[in-house]
Amino acid sequence: MNRPTTALLAALDALIAVAIGIGIPLVMLTILWATQFDLSIDWTVFWRASADLWMLGNGVDLQLALDPALAARLALDGAATPFVVGIAPLGFAVLTAFLGRRSGLRLGFSPHPVLGLVVGVAAVSALSALVWLSAETPGAVPSFWQAVLLVPAVYGLGVVIGAAASLSQQQRPLAGWFLRQWERMAAAARPFVAVALRGGLIVVAAMVAVGALAVTGGLLVHYSSVISLYESIGSGIGGGAALTLGQLALLPNAVVWAASWFVGPGFALGAGSSISPLGTDVGLLPSLPLFGALPQSSPLGYAVLVLPVAIGFMVAVALRPRLASPAVSAGGRPHTAGAGAGAAAGTTAARMIGTGFGIGIVAASILAVLALWSGGAAGPGRLAVVGPDAGAVWLWSFLVFGVSAVVGLLSSGVQLPGRKANGSARGSDTRGAGTATTTARTGTTAGARTGTATGARTGTTTAGSSAPPASPSGNAPLR
Repeated sequence: MNRPTTALLAALDALIAVAIGIGIPLVMLTILWATQFDLSIDWTVFWRASADLWMLGNGVDLQLALDPALAARLALDGAATPFVVGIAPLGFAVLTAFLGRRSGLRLGFSPHPVLGLVVGVAAVSALSALVWLSAETPGAVPSFWQAVLLVPAVYGLGVVIGAAASLSQQQRPLAGWFLRQWERMAAAARPFVAVALRGGLIVVAAMVAVGALAVTGGLLVHYSSVISLYESIGSGIGGGAALTLGQLALLPNAVVWAASWFVGPGFALGAGSSISPLGTDVGLLPSLPLFGALPQSSPLGYAVLVLPVAIGFMVAVALRPRLASPAVSAGGRPHTAGAGAGAAAGTTAARMIGTGFGIGIVAASILAVLALWSGGAAGPGRLAVVGPDAGAVWLWSFLVFGVSAVVGLLSSGVQLPGRKANGSARGSDTRGAGTATTTARTGTTAGARTGTATGARTGTTTAGSSAPPASPSGNAPLR
């Protein structure tokens, strides 16, 4: 493809991503407008609601000002004054990144991937600005700068991930540049850095999978509570469908909260509340059916903390063979017994410890970013604090996964320096004794064989000298 075609397709992908992101809630709200409100309300209200929800899901803060009568009915502290809603339904962000990845997969095989990335991100930014202009009202004001920066950033992240996957499958200058940057790192450090990055990503993926299974199990176990909350709202079929759609957008948030719960710090649903393995303490909550699956306090709740420790340990043990290499000296030759072997073992142990804590740093950083993005203000008053504490998640994750990864790496193949040296000395003595014995046996055998052969040849020669052969006539010996 030439440059204009690449740019056109990238802009078209951006338009489709924005249209799908806004279209999903808009279709549901339009059905609600036709069935629940009998077309009596201006349809643009639902357009603005869909646009606000899409921007909110991609990280854009929304400032709301409620009607005084509605604020009085809610009976929440601070509801009568404008407040900011910052919690992002991550389902929209996941959708935006997924659509960006699809575009990136195609751009990676084009001759101009960087051009496609720039055009796609710029198109999303321009479309976000137009959506912001169409959705702005005195009662709901999204942040303009976040709309033109954060939404394109989410889309661009997906494009980069997809393009990287495509570029890694072919010999391209851009892929070669990244490979050269990687090769500039010291050869001895590359395996440890690679294991730290790979291990951290695997740990995060495992914790997200555990969180997803926990959310699914909680919804199944507390199914009756969820249904009771639906019935208490009395929203009807259309309202129930719209409410379900909104909760589907919040499911990624719930998965991250569940992962934080397993790590240890848990999460909050309002100022002063705490949901963690050590106990559940919440106050008044909105009647959201998803909250019916919250974990209950249990005396054995702390037992789940063993799970992340086991995950960190098993990941480290599984990745330990990637670090297996003979210790080498500064001159490039393998170390032998003695002080050189002890120093090499000590260096290897230190690198194992550094790699284990590197796994903890990578996993903790990613989980902290997810925790930060999954939480935020969900309303006025005490609802301004919802979600995990990113700092606590980082600290707990670093300690849990770092220490368990270090134990896993050290327990699967590192020898103590003294033990290694003594073993090498004993091996040298044994090999020396074996060599001496073999030499003695070889000398004895060779001597015996030499003496036998010499004696036989000498005897034959003597016999021939004392009895010379007779002449043909048989009278006298030959002279």
